[in-house]
Amino acid sequence: MKKPIETEIKLRVEGAGKTAVTRARALLRRHGFAVTTPRVFERNLVLDDDKQSLRERDMLLRVRGAGKITTCTFKGPETPGRHKSREEREFRASDLESCVAFFTALGFPEAFRYEKYRTEFARPREPGHVTLDETPIGVFMELEGPARWIDRTAKALGFPVAAYITDSYGKLYENWCEANGIEPKDMRF
Repeated sequence: MKKPIETEIKLRVEGAGKTAVTRARALLRRHGFAVTTPRVFERNLVLDDDKQSLRERDMLLRVRGAGKITTCTFKGPETPGRHKSREEREFRASDLESCVAFFTALGFPEAFRYEKYRTEFARPREPGHVTLDETPIGVFMELEGPARWIDRTAKALGFPVAAYITDSYGKLYENWCEANGIEPKDMRF
């Protein structure tokens, strides 16, 4: 059975708050992208055991509530490279609380929570998409799709390879807290 592989990068949008969001939306529109999923608030709950064994093995178990949709995601270890590539398996659940209770009963309680507002964009007949993520630590665009599409799209949007970010939002938050002398907890608004 072939493993479904997710390939993506993040790009930091300069500026803060609404200014950065407005700039990113205008840039995407100029390059032919249209909204495919309107802006929605997301609660992302990373689950792990008491020993953080999934994190230690570079794996992720997450339950995401986005509006009325609950998605459970498993991500395998990353493949080294300039893009973030890893196995990704997802399924929908009927509700977030029951899903988290299920995993908690199996020994995987909530270990970290991060929040964001997400808007999804795409261009017709292209194999990838862009998400615009508004987070408590800044605004980011995620480009997800085949590596060559990511590289072409990032370049067209004015971002060099040196601007690629492959860290998770959890890692970006830890780095932000360290740089700002803040004790990391959950990344919430």
